[in-house]
Amino acid sequence: MLDVASLRSWLALRVVRGLGDAGVCRLVQVFGSAEAVLSASTDTLMASGDLSPTLARAVQRGPDQQTKQDIDRELKALERLRLSVVTYLDDDYPSRLKTIPDPPPLLYVSGTLDRADHHAVAIVGARHATPAGRLVTEQLSRDLASIGFTVVSGLARGVDAAAHRGALAAQGRTVAVLGCGIDRTYPPEHQALRKQIEANGAVVTEFPLGAYPHGYHFPRRNRLISGMCLGVVVTEAAIQSGSLITARLAAEQGREVFAVPGFVREENSRGPNGLIKQGAKLVENIEDILDELLPQLDSSFRERLQSRVSRPAESRPRLGNEELTIYNLLSFEPTQIDDLIARSGLPAADVAALLLAMELKNVIRQLPGHSYLRI
Repeated sequence: MLDVASLRSWLALRVVRGLGDAGVCRLVQVFGSAEAVLSASTDTLMASGDLSPTLARAVQRGPDQQTKQDIDRELKALERLRLSVVTYLDDDYPSRLKTIPDPPPLLYVSGTLDRADHHAVAIVGARHATPAGRLVTEQLSRDLASIGFTVVSGLARGVDAAAHRGALAAQGRTVAVLGCGIDRTYPPEHQALRKQIEANGAVVTEFPLGAYPHGYHFPRRNRLISGMCLGVVVTEAAIQSGSLITARLAAEQGREVFAVPGFVREENSRGPNGLIKQGAKLVENIEDILDELLPQLDSSFRERLQSRVSRPAESRPRLGNEELTIYNLLSFEPTQIDDLIARSGLPAADVAALLLAMELKNVIRQLPGHSYLRI
């Protein structure tokens, strides 16, 4: 349930021009609450809050009448929509996010943030992801979620959606960070995916209700994705990509940066390959991520992690000779069924039956256009 009086003070502080996110967070730490900041005298704000006279007077004066009415409308909407708001001083506020230079004073949340999210890894990448890129993303995400990591991404098309779906497939936690108001879903076709995320994690944003997904919101959004996490994995991205902004922010925030290598002439591989040239950790599987993150994990999580990893893995279903023939012709790039028929020398009906059998064994996947790839 919303603490309306307290939240009104936070919203009033947030709109003070010249204060900024870092300024709001610093003041509430010094004074102990947003209400205490607003009730402090100008002299106290200057002395204890280290504010200029002009800024101290602006804080002490508070918002104008029109802004107060806007704040009241937002508070009523939050109550009506049954949404929660986590402040910088709340226990639920992501602890790692507090360590970045400009943490948001407020996070609007649907779903639930959890202490388990302290061990989070972001997976980001191209909106126009290749089938192979989506598959690799889903596998990494599923593997991370299955051993207790929270997977964080941005709910965008392509890689982001695959990252969320991989975590959900493992019945793990996932957090989506929006570049718009919490009362909007962008892209709109991810409404069903969003509901699944809310049931198994959280959807969060720093932007107020009604905020449109403007292009300039997303670089700000990206600093939260990296800021919440131990590291950021880029699976596919072009050179001019928001995912590379997230990777740069991660490096500036002291987070680990990982990249999945790709074919040198593939546009979506140029971003990750460039990151690897710059020193990002090359990732082929989850072990490459764990090797870097293990020293940063607390002892209890490390023990839990090692016990899960040490469990015997499920063995791959056994394949017959003809199934192996088809399987060996496949790769992590889509292959048309006609090519498989020609290269295997087997009758078309037999190839179709073998592909169906292997799909049921979950060792291959069919893609639109009668093409297949390995899992």
